[in-house]
Amino acid sequence: MLSFPTKLKETRIKTQCSQKQVAEGIGISETLYQKYEYGKTKPAYDVIIKLCDYFDVSADYLLGRTNNPNSHKS
Repeated sequence: MLSFPTKLKETRIKTQCSQKQVAEGIGISETLYQKYEYGKTKPAYDVIIKLCDYFDVSADYLLGRTNNPNSHKS
């Protein structure tokens, strides 16, 4: 399974969003978002939820626990 930073970047690229767009979309600075993608720091629980909502994927997917981005949908 892929690490969180790798999965985050992969998901962002698949959705054709810039780092700035994602950061603005979830209410954080672009610099902080970059630190998540580069593995320099880990996001708090509430930021993970915002990222999942932004990309419409499950936390398990974003955290690299599953390859199914829709595991949160029934």
